[in-house]
Amino acid sequence: MISSFIFPPSALFSKVLPKNKIYEHAKPSSVVREQFVTQVDKIVWQYKLAPETVNLPAKPSVPEIQIFSIVLKTPDLSEDVLRCIDQAIPFPIIYQLTFEDRIKVKAAYKRPNDANASKWVVDSYFETGWLPNDAERAELPVALDLDGLYEQMLRRLLPLPARAGETIKAQVERLGLLRGKQNECRKMEARLQKEQQFNRKVELNAQLRQLKLELAKLM
Repeated sequence: MISSFIFPPSALFSKVLPKNKIYEHAKPSSVVREQFVTQVDKIVWQYKLAPETVNLPAKPSVPEIQIFSIVLKTPDLSEDVLRCIDQAIPFPIIYQLTFEDRIKVKAAYKRPNDANASKWVVDSYFETGWLPNDAERAELPVALDLDGLYEQMLRRLLPLPARAGETIKAQVERLGLLRGKQNECRKMEARLQKEQQFNRKVELNAQLRQLKLELAKLM
């Protein structure tokens, strides 16, 4: 498994992003601000993948791709922190999270709202596992434009491959449904273990079998 990508020197931006600048644009709650303080050491706007830096044309859905490096104080980072940054920055973002000598890549599929293109929709987050900082890095995927590049970078993070002809939007929606069904299964299994009445156990077992059939279709 790769730890990240090799980005061209022409795309290097390398600017520290102050937390208060994010607060100004995203207006996080006091709880999220506290998470920034306790979990995040430093945010660096590391690379900017744009027409002038990677020689790929922009698309309305992907005018640029930003690469943010976040140095963590703890190995766990609340997704509310990432969602706050995504709300503040009106571009797709790929995050490189580092803690001590390890790195992971994390991102959500981010796209303009269908009803209002000035607003962005941030879907579920997907990530790699933790890997050594010196783990192998991959060349950027070959693409015709920034939209295609973003799609291929995101697909590297998704836990299941795309179906034939499946768009990135449809794939992410399917994986969101899959996560929901997996959570339902876990809850149903926990209820089944606690249930004492035989008739109720039979009913819960039937519901669990149906959930597992739905899971299999999504996978």
